[in-house]
Amino acid sequence: MTDLTPLHQYFPPFAFILGGLVLGWVFDRFILHEIKKIAARTKWEGHDVIIRAIQGMVVLWFALAGVYGALHSVEIKPVVLNTSLKILRVIVILSVTIAVARICAGFVNLYSKRAGGVFVTTSLFSNITKIIVFVIGFLVILDALGISITPMLTALGVGGLAVALALQDTLSNLFAGIHIIASRKLRPGDYIRIESGDEGHVTDITWRNTTIRAFANNMIVVPNAKLSSSVFTNFYMPETRMAVPVTVGVSYASDLEKVERVTVEVAREVMSEVDGGVPGSEPFLRYHTFGDSSIVFTVYLHAREYNDLYLIKHEFVKRLHRRYQEVGIEIPFPIRRIYMKQKEKEDNS
Repeated sequence: MTDLTPLHQYFPPFAFILGGLVLGWVFDRFILHEIKKIAARTKWEGHDVIIRAIQGMVVLWFALAGVYGALHSVEIKPVVLNTSLKILRVIVILSVTIAVARICAGFVNLYSKRAGGVFVTTSLFSNITKIIVFVIGFLVILDALGISITPMLTALGVGGLAVALALQDTLSNLFAGIHIIASRKLRPGDYIRIESGDEGHVTDITWRNTTIRAFANNMIVVPNAKLSSSVFTNFYMPETRMAVPVTVGVSYASDLEKVERVTVEVAREVMSEVDGGVPGSEPFLRYHTFGDSSIVFTVYLHAREYNDLYLIKHEFVKRLHRRYQEVGIEIPFPIRRIYMKQKEKEDNS
């Protein structure tokens, strides 16, 4: 009987730990799944944010509860018990901090999608939110360990100036990123062209860089401070719809009224039949130059967004060339006349 006594002593701690793991797995696998299905029937999207944030953490919390019960179910030295409880408390606070950071960042992104404007969806605001939550959690952990945070706050205040001087470029990019977002001149998803000639869709604005995905599917990384001080064109503001100018030249012998009528008809077809065109928009042309071999004019079509202009130009050039051939309108080759004056002979003979 005396040999079985140690086994009886260790049975309750193992039971608490195993019970916590099992209950956590059941809650995470079944109960949380049912709660998620019930929440899906409601219109409030905050349920999904909270459920995604605590998934995986539930098992840990139940397991920690089992460890807590196990520590109080067995006789151990007070020093060991106090140390174990402190470690347990730190793990609980850290896990709760991670869950709260996920929830806060999720609600920031959720509000960003709904509100738009200044609060566009970027990783900058969500990362700042997470940093604030983690800093608060770190201070709570120090307080739970009995470490006074007042001297630390004082040291942080004094050392903040030195850190700011050492991180001038980083802080400059951080505040430039906030300025870019707050100015409402640039948003993720916009198509822009910066003064260096690089262009593409803005994918994200982080605490240091703005990333742009080029048309060739390459990634362009621009420091926020440089982008904030540079000249750029946003093809999505004030709206995505844009004019598509196409320059054409016809022979001097052409009937310009007929040229205008035929060209506008082709442009209307392109607007109504080609993806990316704007049906109902009225294309027009304007003559503007007497060229070396042709009368030059520009046709103005419309595209839903910047990426559509390539296909619109492609289809318009093909159809206009075919129609001109059908109706006898000439697009002349570049012609240059050279007049040569024969040199007079020195003698008149």
